[in-house]
Amino acid sequence: MSVKTESRKIYDVIIVGGGPAGYTAGLYAARAGLASLLFAGASTVSQITVTDLIENYPGLPDGINGFELMERFQQQAVKFGLKVAAADVEKLEKLTDRGKMLWMVKAGDLACHARSVIMATGAYWRKLGVPGEEDFAGRGVSYCATCDGPFYRNREVVVVGGGNTAVQEAIFLTHFAAKVTIIHRRNRFRAAGILAQRALANPKIQAVWNSVVEEIGGEKGVEWIRIKDVRNGAMQQIPAAGVFIFVGLIPQTDLVRDLAAREKDGAIIVDREMRTSAPGLFACGDCIDKSLRQVVTACGDGATAAYAAQLYVEDYKGEAY
Repeated sequence: MSVKTESRKIYDVIIVGGGPAGYTAGLYAARAGLASLLFAGASTVSQITVTDLIENYPGLPDGINGFELMERFQQQAVKFGLKVAAADVEKLEKLTDRGKMLWMVKAGDLACHARSVIMATGAYWRKLGVPGEEDFAGRGVSYCATCDGPFYRNREVVVVGGGNTAVQEAIFLTHFAAKVTIIHRRNRFRAAGILAQRALANPKIQAVWNSVVEEIGGEKGVEWIRIKDVRNGAMQQIPAAGVFIFVGLIPQTDLVRDLAAREKDGAIIVDREMRTSAPGLFACGDCIDKSLRQVVTACGDGATAAYAAQLYVEDYKGEAY
């Protein structure tokens, strides 16, 4: 039976988000016997699906493509009974049913009800906010090396950022580009040591330290970037056919803006059980306030959120052990 025909059914848990945290929560919820529905975005994808190589996930020493890993997550969760709907959730609302609170999740023409909700909405890339960034989006400015790297075969490109993602994507770009210049505002990478070592040992990669991008320019497409040395203010122009920006993530949490406590950056505040300030509302993965955003930590968050939701639902239904 389709999700649409079951929209009047009350689910035990609805999960919003189809990334590692969401599918792990779905797997654990379904295995626990909870009536579970996951909304995977129809117009958005998890950040992990556009990652070329994940080599730090336990048990996969040879690494795996992000898209393939997510396919495995989904297949395993569905095998245990998780229902999945490809739809963008537009609204989350509290309702009261016979004195008990329910959640209504609206996605297109669906309006599904649940005793609990797990937010696993992830995050999106932070922008630089410099002249030329918006103008050249899709014409030389990119936030996904895996998506756009092949367009820059034998050309010079720039990567902005110094964390794991920036350095890993810079290494990936060397498969196509003639030269990759990494612009970083500090004098060393924040990335894991092994990634930093690989990047600095790669003859195609050049690091420009203590610098920030001031402008992106060109005619029909990106042709150059202007950078500033943060120590002395000196300006420098660098030729580039493409600019790949990886300067952090912004939690995607507008759905709970008026429902749960959040940090200034929008990250949902949770306790160690992934409970938010709203009863019956849980959150996990990149959308929560945390120090390390990795696939493995997202999975741990998702499992914890599902277990906490299970206990909440059992108590809700008077079935607590």
